[in-house]
Amino acid sequence: MRRLEQKYKDELVVIGIEAGKFTAERVTTNIRQAVLRLGIEHPVINDRYFRIWRSFGVNAWPTLVLIDPLGHYVDSHPGEITFEDFDPIIGRLVQTFEARGLINRAPLSFRPERSNEPERPLAFPAKVLADENQRLFIADTSHHRVLIVALEGDRTTGSVQAIVGKGEPGMIDGGLSSAQFNRPHGLTIEGNTLYVADTENHAIRAIDLDRREVKTIAGTGSQGRRITCRGQAARASLNSPWAVLARSGTLYVAMAGLHQLYTIDLSVGEIAPFAGNGLEDLSDGPMRDASLAQPSGLTTDGVSLYFADSESSAIRRASLCPDGHITTIVGTGLFDFGDRDGVGDEVRLQHPMGVAWHAGRLFVADTYNNKIKLIDPVVRRATTFLGTGAPGMRNGDQSLFYEPAGLTVAGDVLYIADTNNHNIRVVELRTRQTSTLRLRW
Repeated sequence: MRRLEQKYKDELVVIGIEAGKFTAERVTTNIRQAVLRLGIEHPVINDRYFRIWRSFGVNAWPTLVLIDPLGHYVDSHPGEITFEDFDPIIGRLVQTFEARGLINRAPLSFRPERSNEPERPLAFPAKVLADENQRLFIADTSHHRVLIVALEGDRTTGSVQAIVGKGEPGMIDGGLSSAQFNRPHGLTIEGNTLYVADTENHAIRAIDLDRREVKTIAGTGSQGRRITCRGQAARASLNSPWAVLARSGTLYVAMAGLHQLYTIDLSVGEIAPFAGNGLEDLSDGPMRDASLAQPSGLTTDGVSLYFADSESSAIRRASLCPDGHITTIVGTGLFDFGDRDGVGDEVRLQHPMGVAWHAGRLFVADTYNNKIKLIDPVVRRATTFLGTGAPGMRNGDQSLFYEPAGLTVAGDVLYIADTNNHNIRVVELRTRQTSTLRLRW
């Protein structure tokens, strides 16, 4: 959509209609945060009562509706669509109505939401990663960069050692300061190479921390439909990679846009489907037969792979063996969500996006509930660890968060990417005291 807006900036008017599936997506304040986070520059309507949805006969997210310059309905398309699909349709309509003198190129009197926003040190950080060398890596997502931070003794203060990325969206390899990303999310490290899920570039990038260079190892920059067999990762068209996890020379990728998990053999640069049949749903079974729904977070205990299956509000487990199975720990379906602690199928989450394994339990960023949950994967018990459910920014033993999306554990400290608060939060696990990471630039 962004590419269409840029190409037809004088002919095409885009209006977003947010008919929220989740309760949190029907709150205007949250929609505004999403508009800012995604860099949307067109008007967005909160259709919380689904009035516009029903008037156009919509029954799927997303749906595109095309209206001509006379205000007449032309056609609609349910489901994902690429720029290459839609570009010729818009082009033909422009030609048709241009010939009739019906294209109005007068600029819109609309100011994007971002025009009212202050500059911040961090902008919607989505993921965070701590390593054994007292380093913290931060996906400064809406600044299109990755920060490398050296933690100081109290671990609540960090010195920024390097900024990877120019701070402008793009897809350029090279030195740390000249490289470009486009809304990076997931982070993982193996050896001294940091791997980045460069989400809106539909690519996986590798940051060589010794050579101080960025290289694209997977993805062409174009959005793909499906990867059905093993092939060269550098030539594959990915679709919204959201999380990555490196283990013993294999990179696991949560491909949210394809509702699948993939592996990349780092020694030969080959990518292959690992789990999921590509259908957006929640169903367990053999790895390639199970259905996933926008996997967005990855972690492991060394035996199993755990992932946050965001659109089904579920936490699920996959075997690290390709002929194993996928099982669901908590979560029951695409439209089953809420905020309920408990055991097994009685548990309700709301669009969790981050998960971290620690000492036999899973910390979960229960994003739309503004909470951190703690889940025992053996007995399937979920309890609220931090947060009240209300969005906010408060430290201490009664902490508040605003749509946290990523987390990582280092020793007895939990670091949280508190996305809509534009901060990294620090939690002492033994006391549950929360503070905010102080960055020295």
